[in-house]
Formats: sequence, C-alpha cells, structure tokens
Amino acid sequence: MNFKIRKALFCLILILTANILAAQVTTTIYGKVLDEFGEPLFGASVFLEGTQLGAQSDFEGNYKISGVVPGSFNLIVNYLGYEPQTKYNIIVRSKGTPTYNFKLQEATQELDEVVVSNATIITRPKETPLSTQTLSAVEIATYPGSNNDVVQVAQTLPGVSPSIGGFRNDLIIRGGAPNETVYYLDGMEIPNINHFSTQGSAGGPVGLINVSFIDNVTLSTSAFNARYDNPLSGVLQFQQRNGNSRNFNGNFRVSASEAALTLEGPLFKNGGEESTTTFLASVRRSYLQFLFQAIGLPIRPDYWDYQYKINHEINEFNSITLLGLGSIDDFSINPPEDFDPEQQAQVEQGPFIIQRTNTMGVSWRNRFKNGNGFMQTTLSNNTLNNDFTRYADPENEQGIIFNNDARESETKLRYELTQFFEDWKLTSGFNVQHSDYTNTTIDVRNNLTFDTAIDFIKYGLFTNATRSFFDNTLDVSLGFRMDDDSFTENRSLLNTFSPRFSASYEFAPDWRLNGSIGRYFKLPPYTILGFRDTNNELINQNVDYTQSEHVVLGFQHFFTPSSNISFEGFYKRYEDYPVSVRDGVSLANKGGGFEVLGSEPIETVGKGRSYGTELQFQQKLSNNFYGIFSYTWFYSEFTGFDTDGYLPSVWDSRHLISFVGGYKLKRNWELSSRYRFAGRTPFVPTDLDATLANYPEVVLDYARLGEEKLAIFSQLDVRLDKKWNFKKFAFELFIEAQNILGQNTPSPTDFGLNRDDMGMVIQPQSLVAIEDDGGQIIPSLGIVIDF
Repeated sequence: MNFKIRKALFCLILILTANILAAQVTTTIYGKVLDEFGEPLFGASVFLEGTQLGAQSDFEGNYKISGVVPGSFNLIVNYLGYEPQTKYNIIVRSKGTPTYNFKLQEATQELDEVVVSNATIITRPKETPLSTQTLSAVEIATYPGSNNDVVQVAQTLPGVSPSIGGFRNDLIIRGGAPNETVYYLDGMEIPNINHFSTQGSAGGPVGLINVSFIDNVTLSTSAFNARYDNPLSGVLQFQQRNGNSRNFNGNFRVSASEAALTLEGPLFKNGGEESTTTFLASVRRSYLQFLFQAIGLPIRPDYWDYQYKINHEINEFNSITLLGLGSIDDFSINPPEDFDPEQQAQVEQGPFIIQRTNTMGVSWRNRFKNGNGFMQTTLSNNTLNNDFTRYADPENEQGIIFNNDARESETKLRYELTQFFEDWKLTSGFNVQHSDYTNTTIDVRNNLTFDTAIDFIKYGLFTNATRSFFDNTLDVSLGFRMDDDSFTENRSLLNTFSPRFSASYEFAPDWRLNGSIGRYFKLPPYTILGFRDTNNELINQNVDYTQSEHVVLGFQHFFTPSSNISFEGFYKRYEDYPVSVRDGVSLANKGGGFEVLGSEPIETVGKGRSYGTELQFQQKLSNNFYGIFSYTWFYSEFTGFDTDGYLPSVWDSRHLISFVGGYKLKRNWELSSRYRFAGRTPFVPTDLDATLANYPEVVLDYARLGEEKLAIFSQLDVRLDKKWNFKKFAFELFIEAQNILGQNTPSPTDFGLNRDDMGMVIQPQSLVAIEDDGGQIIPSLGIVIDF
C-alpha cells in the first residue's frame, strides 16, 4: 500500500477514535440568576434548548446542570414575573466552560398574565435603543479572519469601514475618523487597545484584549450613554467574565501570529465548594518577527501583552475588582539579504517604534440593602510611552529625520450611582482626571525641535433618566453631561453642555420605531495640546472641544425571538474640528497609519458631516445557523479653513457591506465565513517632488484630496473549526483561508528610489512606483487547548 495512503488512513482512524472517546465525556454548567438590582432569584428554571437537561436556582441564585455532553447550545432561563432570557450559542467543553450568569428584568405583563416561555427577543438597552450591536465571547472567538482579535471582529459590525490596506484595527464608524471612538473595559476607560497604536489616534495592527477574558462586547454607533465622555462616533465596551470560583483551569492558544496562556481559578477557597475571590490572568507573545525573518520580510513586529482580573465578593452587597492590561512593543526594520524593490522601500520608509502601555484600576461596587439601586466607584491609571523614530539611514539607525519620544499618563476617578424610583431608573455620576503629558520632538523637515511638559485636571458630570410608558410600549431616556478642564481656554462646563434623548415605541406587535438625538464633545489629543512652535510656545492651547451632533431614526422588526431586521437613517454634524495649518486639511483625514497624529499647529475651525442609511439583519443561533448581514450607504465630508468647501473624506467609500455567519455541523464541526465590501475610497496622492527632496520621508499632497480613488475593497474569509472533548482537556483546531477570492487589497501607490538590479541608486535620483504583489490567499491555522 502506498505510504501516503497508509498515512491518510491512520489520520482518519485517529480522528474517528478521538470522536468516539470525546462523545463519552459529560460535564456540568454552573451559573447564577439575579434580578436587575443584583438580588438572587430562587426557583428560576434554567435549561438547555433541545434537551431534557435543566435545573432550578437555589436561595443564593446558583444553578447547576449536570450530565451535559459538550457541544453548542442555547441556554434559557424562565422565572415567574420576569422576562425570559436566552444566552445564544454557548459552547460547553469538557474543560474550560465559563460560568453563565443571568440578570432578569421584570415582565411587562401583570403577574397573573405571565406565561412561562422561551421566547426571548433580542433587545437593546433603553438608553441606546438603536445603533447598538452586542457579540458574545463565542461569536468573537469563531470569527473567521480575525485571528481571535476582538477589535478586528468589531470592524465587521454594521457601519464600520475597513482600514486602508485592510490590516489595521482602526474603527472607522459611519464616516468618522479613527480617533472618534472611546473604549471601556468593565466600566474603566482604556485609551490604547492596540499594539503599535497611533499616538493621538487609536488604531494599530493587533489588538490587546485577550478573547479568553471576554463575556461580551457592545458597540454603540449613536445614542451614547451619558456616562461616557469623549465619544464622537462610537463607544466600544468590553465586558469581562470572572475567573472560575470552583476549580483551577486555563487554556493555551496558538494562532497565526501569537501564542497565549490563560489561567484562572479560586483564591483562598478554604475548603468550601466555591471561593469568594477569583483570578483570571494571561500573557501573550508574538512570533511574527521569527516568521517574517524566516521568509525574508524586512519588518520585525515584536510584542508581549498581559491581562489580569481579580474579583472579591466582600459580602452579598459589596464586591471589589482589580483589573489591568498592558503591552511591550518593539517594531524595527532589518534589511533583506537579496535586493527587492518593495522590501527596500519598506526598509527606507518604515518607522522604528518602541511602545509601552499599562492600564490598571480598582473598582468597588455596592448594592444597596434596601434594593433600590447600586453604585460603582473606579480608580484607574493608564500610561503610554511611545518612542517613534524615522531615520535617514534606517539600516544603521543613523540620521534622525523625525523622532517623537512621548509619555501620556492619566489618573481617573469615576463614580456612578444608579437608583430606581418606582418606574424610573436614574443614573448620575462624575469623573475627575489628572493628565500628565511630556514629549521631546525632532522634526527635521519642518525645522522644529521642542520639549514639552503639561499637566492639568479634566472633570465632568452626567445624569440620565429612563422610564417606560403605556404598558411598556414606549421607552424614553433623556440625559446630559458636561465636561471641562484646567488647561484649555474653555470658558465653563456650560460650553460643553451635551443633552441627549432617545425613545423606542412598539407601534405594532414585533415592530418598534426607534429614534435618538444627541450632542457630544471630545477634548483634542495630547499631541495637539502639548505641541510647541519654534519659540517654545504652546500655540494650540486655545483649541475648542470638537462637537458632534447625531440624529438617528429607524425601525426594528422581529421575525422570531432570535431574528430581526432593522433600518436606520443617520445624520452626524461636526463643529470645531481640528484643521492642520501646514496642510490645510481636517485632521479627520489623518490617523489611519503609522504616524503621530496632531503634533503640529492646528486651528479648531473645521466642519464636517456624515449621513446615510443602514440596513441590518441578525440571526442568533437557531437551527444550527447564526449570522449578521448589513449594508450601509453614506456620505462623509469635512472642510478645511474654507468652512463652506466640503470635500469627501478619506473614509468616504459610500457603500459598506458585511456578512458574518456560521453553521454548526454534527460532532462539533463548525463552518463560518466573513465577507466585507467597501466602495471606492478617496485617498491623498503622494507629492513626488517634495518626497524626492525629503526622501525617505513620504510627503502627501493634501491639496489633491478627492481627485483620485482607490479600487473597491472586497474580501471573503472562511474558517473551519473542530472541537474534541476529553476527560482531562478539550482540544480545538481551526483552519482559516483569508481573502479566498484572491482580490487585490486597495492601497495608495508606494514609491521608492529608482535602483538597478543590484540595488544601486540610479543617478540622477528619481522615484518609481513600487509594484504590489497583492491578491494572495492567506492560509492559517490555530489550536486551543483547555485544561
């Protein structure tokens, strides 16, 4: 028999044997059922859809379902007088199954009219009844093409444009700039969520958040809750789970670019079944630098990151949480052994980046004994150290042409109080922040060198009220927030008074009309505030807060409890947007690349607008299928100093299409796919004369913005997952094929010095276009071991 045939038969027998062994394993699901105040519910029925397995919660709200064969399920809870709730598409493993907790809301019917059912409708918060999408940890972990990167998954959500080149984690929402989104981890703001992040903006090529920590992720693209300061286009909230309170376990994950180890378990168990203190900790290491070196690529992206969460239940009314994350990044260039025009240009033009980030905080949550509310107090600090350098001679790291050596540090105190007064829910609070920013800049092209150090206090307050009327067919939410600081010349809190109002009305069974209107403000980044001119003057201290106003109207229809369609129209208007004095262009057109955004003279005189419509269909797991489809049509335009001269922004693709879906096959196989489409996007052409004069620095000709457009972006990714469950561990293998259609990724033309076949510069010097070998199918695989 041919050796290859024998080898194939052996592998087939091994897989079949593994399936048989895995099918013999059963496990247990744990969780807790609470009401919206945090009070345990006794006697709630919890069961796995499509099975006979279930349990009831005890006096402390705990439930335990035993004898579960590992697989994918919908987990449903019912309790008399409360709305039923479903957790869709949970994955049960022989090892590593997380705890599944529920928070139930009181039913809309009178008590004697309640009928126990499993008809759980996909809902949105009353404060943000539209433009909001929530994904579970399972949906995130199985997204094809995302490499388990939480932020890359968010790029596929409705209204989010792919970054230029398609490889960065910029969240470009409904035509806004990448720095218009804020990020919160368990209620704690985290300014930097990417490795090699763009200072002054937020994007980068790889996300920091470990998917093993995530319970769910929510993206809001309008109708932002008043508790959040600084959003203009989006709020991305990461909700983390707690560590296992019963047993020590963990997982080891290897993917296309990194390896990660996650551990969790109880602390100070003291012989009991559960501990009141749990931990969750991880460390990740990149090995892209070794792969790139092996295949001869010149770039060396080297990074580590770490993440942790410790939760302690002081008593039934109080808990305290310590959490944090950080990164160690080193991006360098190494010349290839053999000459290649594209790689030579990358070596000459690429930056050197040394970056350190750290965010940590402690949060105290207190549930009032009278049952009418709770409060949360969070003290946190985040720090970014960013050393960004371009060299005239990068091979020898000599001849600095640009260097930004900066440190940003923020210490924040946030307090939130939530109270319930009969039918009203009232949330209010405040935040105080001390900001400390230092920077040493060398900019040869602009003949500029300066050292800066600023520190100031930023503060704000908010309140929001929510109530339902007319037998809960009408939900209304209204609130406001105000922010100020001790550095800019903003006159008072009233200058940033930002009201917001939203409503949702059920005008027919399974039909809802939703609307919101709001005003939002953002303080310009530290790179702008701390910039100094040749006279060492802080010339940007008189900037205004950037203002954005949103109006959104739409409807939502539920076909089934697990599927719905929504249609929205939106309009965003910007005032006081920063405009570059050097380039005469709005900073909304910058921040999507490896650069330092905002370290230049600016004036906050720009205007902008983005408007369009969005259609979305969502199907949670039902009949083994789940998926999200969306189409967004929009315009995105900004002005420079001519406030009447609107120009298309570099994010103005007009058309966005995204689809993500998966199908659960038998024996724990799963097939999923992701498709993204963006129309032709304007770009800024290269100023060839200025670039040749300042080479290797690339100079863009912003006066020609909008004259040319990139080709369409179209990418299909496919993923196949298989899970095996054994008594001591669970094993998952996934195989991905990115860009399976072989489409070229659109990006502006790159230029390098004209050289001969030996790599010698041809005199007199001139620039030539660099050919892009795009359109390749990128295969990858990964494994996850839970133990």
